[in-house]
Amino acid sequence: MIVAEQKSLDEIKSMLKGCKKVLAVGCGTCVTVCFAGGRQEVGILSASLRMSTGLDGEAIGVDESMVQRQCEEEFIAPLQEGLEEYDAILSLGCGVGVQSLAQQFPGKQIIPALNTKFMGFPSEHGVWEERCQGCGSCVLHITGGICPVSRCSKQLFNGPCGGSQNGMCEVDPDTECAWHAICEKQLELGLFEEMMEIQPAKDWSTSRDGGHRRIVREDIRLPESDQGIDQGIDQGIDKSAGKGDKK
Repeated sequence: MIVAEQKSLDEIKSMLKGCKKVLAVGCGTCVTVCFAGGRQEVGILSASLRMSTGLDGEAIGVDESMVQRQCEEEFIAPLQEGLEEYDAILSLGCGVGVQSLAQQFPGKQIIPALNTKFMGFPSEHGVWEERCQGCGSCVLHITGGICPVSRCSKQLFNGPCGGSQNGMCEVDPDTECAWHAICEKQLELGLFEEMMEIQPAKDWSTSRDGGHRRIVREDIRLPESDQGIDQGIDQGIDKSAGKGDKK
């Protein structure tokens, strides 16, 4: 899942400077799971903003809303209703959600309340660890399902480096050496020889750092004439703080 964390209240207030009324929008998927942008977080942040800006003598009105996914137009389209009364939308979604809102509502300022960190998983309650950088050329089949790009401190594609001690990384002794783990796993699976072939250097210009990447599945893509036919369908969006529920 995409892991994010909330910006500081002071930073959010600085981005909202000059606004009189905003709509705080949470997202019901990834950022809800990592306790950054779910219903509870939207409520707490909204209350904090009302109180703090009121004490500053620059009170901001904050209404609250939740959508299932900010990254899909069909879920955010219903936000259009009544949007003219807000100076900005405060997004408690990942960076994709922020950009989706900006594209859907080009005439409205979209302000990010979260910092998007990485793709990861919860290793224990309250702890999330990076597991994927979306590099675009996955080699997990020859590394025992352990990603050397996201988990090796040196991002080595051909390892190990030889500097680890007792299975721990020489860069950070509190971090497990990814390549030690990879070697142990491949030995256990009887696939150690799979790692003997040298992998070419990663071409970052065409993968992770290559700008705007896109995947097109022509087998499931709708004809251009049918694009957007289902847009605007009410997906159970709700607004609170005096706005009522919309089902």
